[in-house]
Parts: sequence; C-alpha cells; structure tokens
Amino acid sequence: MIRHNTDFLIVGSGIAGLSFALKVALHGRVAVVTKKKDSESNTNYAQGGIATVIAAKDSFEKHIHDTLTAGWGLCHTDVVRLIVEHGPRAISELLKLGVDFSYSGAERRLENLDAGQEGGHSEKRVVHAADYTGREVETRLINAIKSDPNIELSEDHLAVDLLVRETGDRGSCYGCYVLDAHTGEIEVFVAPVTLLATGGLGRVYMHTTNPSIATGDGVAMAYRAGASIANMEFMQFHPTSLYHPQGDCFLISEAVRGEGAILRLRSGEAFMARYHPMKDLAPRDVVARAIDRELKLSGDVCVFLDLSSIRADYLLKRFPNIYSTLNALNIDITKDQIPVVPAAHYMCGGIRTDEHGRTDIENLFAVGEAACTGMHGANRLASNSLLEAVVVADFAAKAAVDAFEKLRPFESPTILPEIENLSLEAAGEKDNILISHSVAELRRLMWDYVGVVRSNERLELAKKRIDILAEESERLFHRFPPSFAMTELRNLVTAASLIVESAIQRKESRGLHYNVDYPDIDDSHWKRDTVLRRK
Repeated sequence: MIRHNTDFLIVGSGIAGLSFALKVALHGRVAVVTKKKDSESNTNYAQGGIATVIAAKDSFEKHIHDTLTAGWGLCHTDVVRLIVEHGPRAISELLKLGVDFSYSGAERRLENLDAGQEGGHSEKRVVHAADYTGREVETRLINAIKSDPNIELSEDHLAVDLLVRETGDRGSCYGCYVLDAHTGEIEVFVAPVTLLATGGLGRVYMHTTNPSIATGDGVAMAYRAGASIANMEFMQFHPTSLYHPQGDCFLISEAVRGEGAILRLRSGEAFMARYHPMKDLAPRDVVARAIDRELKLSGDVCVFLDLSSIRADYLLKRFPNIYSTLNALNIDITKDQIPVVPAAHYMCGGIRTDEHGRTDIENLFAVGEAACTGMHGANRLASNSLLEAVVVADFAAKAAVDAFEKLRPFESPTILPEIENLSLEAAGEKDNILISHSVAELRRLMWDYVGVVRSNERLELAKKRIDILAEESERLFHRFPPSFAMTELRNLVTAASLIVESAIQRKESRGLHYNVDYPDIDDSHWKRDTVLRRK
C-alpha cells in the first residue's frame, strides 16, 4: 500500500481548494487530491461571477443587507460582514493571478470592472469574465498550481474516508485514504492538516446543474468521521436550467435575467409579478417555487426565457458560452425563447465550520460548497458562492498554517486501523447493475419527494427508502474491493439521508425549504441552524 506523507492535504480542486493550496504552499509541502481531471469542478461551471462591492454608489452595508434578506434570517451576520468586506481584496488577488475579468472602461483597474446584476441584488456588483467566470478563474489557478514546486497534484484519485484518531470529544484528523482510479489500489495520504474542498452534491437529484463529480463526498466523509453537519435541508434549486434532451446540466445564468430577460409561460404571459415585487430578479428560492407552481397548474414541462428585449450584438458579447452552446442545439437566443426548468444547483448547508474553515474535528478544515460557514443562511444570494470560497480559503490558510506550526514535529501514526475494516480482496464478482440501479432510484426519489416543494408524507416515505439504500450500499461497500461507483453511491446515500433528516426536523417553511404541512415561517422555534452529528 502506497503511503504519502505531506504537510497539507487538500481534497478537491475547485476555487476554494486551489486558493488555499497556493497560500499554504509558502509554508510546506502540499498534496492536492482530486477525483477527476484537475479542472473538473463546480467552479468550472460557474457562469455568473463573483459578487463584490466596487461601484461608488454601492456599499458593504447594501451587500450585507441583500445577503441577509436572501438568507431568511439564518445568515450569521458577523460572518457575512467579514466575507463581504474582504471581497474587493479577493478580487485584487485574482487579478494578480491574471484572471481576465470583463471591463466597462478602457483602463484595466478594479473600479472599471464590469458588474452585472442578479436576483436579490439591489446594485450591479457581480464581476465576471463574460459568462464563463468559473472556467477563467479555475484555469488561472490550475496554471499557478502546476508551476508551484511545493504542490503535488494527484488526478483521478477519490478520497474514500478520513483518518481520525480519538482525542477527547472532537477527534483529530491526520489524512485520508484514497482510491487510485487507474490501479484500483488504496493509497494513504497522511498529513498534520487536512482540508475538504470537495464541492457540492447536486447529483443526489435527478435534475441538476452539477457535473457528475458532485456526489457529496466531503460532507459524507466528514459526517462518518464525527463532524457536525448543518442546514442540509437548504438545497438551492436554480430556476433556469436548460430543458433539452441534449442539454443535461446546462445552466442559463441568472445574469441573463439581470440583463432584462423575462420568464414567460407557454402562452406568452409574464408571471413573476404575481410572486414578488422584484419580478424576474426575485431571489432564487422565490423564482424556483413560482416556476414549480406554474408548471403544476398548467401541466407543461417547462417555462421560457424571453431575451427579445436585449440587443443581439450585446447578447453575443455578454453571453458567448450560452449562445454557442444553445446554437449547437438549434436554439438561437437572439431570436428564440429558451425552455427552462428548475434544477438542483447549490447546497447552502454542509460541514459546519467557523469563518476560518475550522470544523469540530481538530486539524480538519472545510471550505467552499462542502462547508457551512453561516454565510448563506436559508438561501444563497446569487454569486456569493465564489466570493465565500476565495475569502474563506484565505482565512482558512492562515489558520491551517498556525495549526501546522503548532504540530511540528508531526508524529504520524504507524498503524492505520480504519483501513483494516475495508475489504481489499474480492468476495465475489461485483454486480455493477446493483450500483447503477440504486443511484437512479435515489436520484428519482429525491427529486419527487424532497424537491422544490415538500410534505411530511413525502419526507417520511423518502426516509424509509433511503434507510434501506443506506444499509444496502454499506453492505456492498464492505463486501467488494472499493470502486469509484460504489464509493460515490455510498456518499450520495449519506448526503441524501442528511438532507431528508434535516428537512424532517425543520417544522416550518423558510427559504429553500418549503413544506406544505408547515407553510409559515416560525422564528420562535426555528430561527436557528439545523445541526446533525453522528453519535
């Protein structure tokens, strides 16, 4: 069994993990483990941009207010303020890396960055690189990582479980064991400091904007290791995912509505005025529920985005990625309306951390979508995710370096007892149809019973079936040698179980969690986080 010893172990290669890696590499050796290729992450698919205050008429107070309003009373105000106020500095650091943001002025200065407006924002503050911001940021970070001699990148390596030794109530993390996709072998990564930056879990749902890698690996591993998990009932459904048989997972950025696009029914009626004063620029939870209700009333399969009020030449310049992708599907956005439906997009909950990314397991950090800092509350304000990722990665890097210095010299365990419980020899021929069937059943179940609108009955039915799937997947996991498919199924089932359990506990409707049996908000009992921890 191959053993890697390093100073900082990072699981995941999105904006949060790579930003962290560049900072801690100044202080020690860094291993970055990523389950697919280096640039395959939710970051890479982020079209909109990064929300930050740059305009003279904007202010931190306005951005904070918009974030708190979107979060339905559950945002941690001190965390929101800290992240918002560090936004401009984070953008400046990305500019130094060479990120090619779009500009509205001739001079390429921070104050001349082009800023769009998205749902829930009272001002134009979403800086972007056309409509492929995530890809641009990811590319620059990857280039910087590959040129850093202190950073070693292991692609096609899937983290299986954390290595945690008991030290009081919290436990202490010292790495994880990892599956090499090419050899099928388990490798051990041992480090005094471990960071989980594994991204989201949208693949729990049948319809999602997330890539295939978004299977909740970090949240599931952290939960199994004993970390606290918070607010998993708040899955954000993006209102406008392309409805097309060849357009699976393709997101139509909220920035399109920010530029003037209007949601319409098949009849041509614009309907959002019935649901919110901001109409098509209402927060995402409001828009997603409005579309869901209209589809249930009409029986239609989708609604439509009408871009006719936007000049054709501007559309091509502002949204080149959306234009080229849809044009290949015979949809000309300068002429045709875009068929859209809501889809699972962003998890506002996750591994509970403080503003420095510290979990309640010693020496284990989490950042990005896998973490729950309290920034997003019950509903994420558009384009706050990349902001949170890069700012908290900076804070976490400083805290991680402090932890690393205190642990010197690091004495790594010579025996890794957790691995003894994992079967590394086949007990029979693995039947992959069992895995694929379970994944398909889980995703359909979550979409039908734990989607945009929920009920007590549907949640209880989902829990019963997921409990059976959990037992089945755990048995399969320990019966056969580890595989990517089996490990991902195990993580998906764990993530789904956490979502359902959190949704059952919250007996009200708030933000992204809407239960028809508890349709009202209940501040007296539920203006607090939902926290789960494995006993």
